[in-house]
Amino acid sequence: MTKKSAHPLDHLVLPAENLDAVRSRLTSLGFVVAPTGIHPFGTENACVFFTDGTYLEPLAIGNEQAADLAISEGNVFVARDRLYRQTLGEEGFSAVVFGTANADADHTRYVEAGLSAGGMLSFSRAFADANGKSDMASFKLAFVSDKEADEAFLFACQRINAPKIDRTALQAHANGVTGILEIIAVSDRPAAQIGLIATAAEADASDGDAVRLPNAVLSVLSCEDYGSRFGLKVAPSPNLRFTAIVFSVRDTAAAKQLLADNAVRHNMSGNDIVVPPAPGQGAAFIFREIP
Repeated sequence: MTKKSAHPLDHLVLPAENLDAVRSRLTSLGFVVAPTGIHPFGTENACVFFTDGTYLEPLAIGNEQAADLAISEGNVFVARDRLYRQTLGEEGFSAVVFGTANADADHTRYVEAGLSAGGMLSFSRAFADANGKSDMASFKLAFVSDKEADEAFLFACQRINAPKIDRTALQAHANGVTGILEIIAVSDRPAAQIGLIATAAEADASDGDAVRLPNAVLSVLSCEDYGSRFGLKVAPSPNLRFTAIVFSVRDTAAAKQLLADNAVRHNMSGNDIVVPPAPGQGAAFIFREIP
């Protein structure tokens, strides 16, 4: 049973080589992609927002010099992004982010547990809706990671100022996706990774191979179990590696038809539609109908 204090899923970070490829790929999958957001430390994103309050953050490097400077100044977000790219390439699925009302308290917990990935980060950026209306969004982040791992990290995100923007048009996806149901990671040591995730989310770690959040499940599978469950191959890793995202859809048949119409390669695993990773899509996307 998940503790009442467990943090909810906030968003997922998906490194990308460039945002044009992201827009092309995600549009072909039936997603609405938000206008580009520029960070003050060299990265930029093209987010995909859902009605359940979660979102995807495809992330590219917009200004290499600014990113270099940020890393030299101790910016953990940019440093971990670069470490991921150096280890696994320019595209993938690097981080799971939990919502929090007190990032300072989370940072203290991470330090005390010996799992802090470095100093906190506070920043603001402009946010624009589908019609170009803009407002300012402000965040405070606290980071956690296994010291030996460079394939994934986690952090808690406190929204200091939520932009007064109407996201309705940005959440009306042609594929019928309404939110994120499950995040899939692989590891040769699932039990150890469950403990790390539970600490990051301040959640219960007693639920076998998964951590149950208020709004999603984060599962850690062996590579063999991942392959048998979804029909996809992934290289083994002793550490945590995020590999797939399960989305809730209103109508599986309609989503499948959209993918077929757009010539998107996919297969079925039971009732799930499985779309393997591709340029502009760093993780496997799985569409699941929820009654």
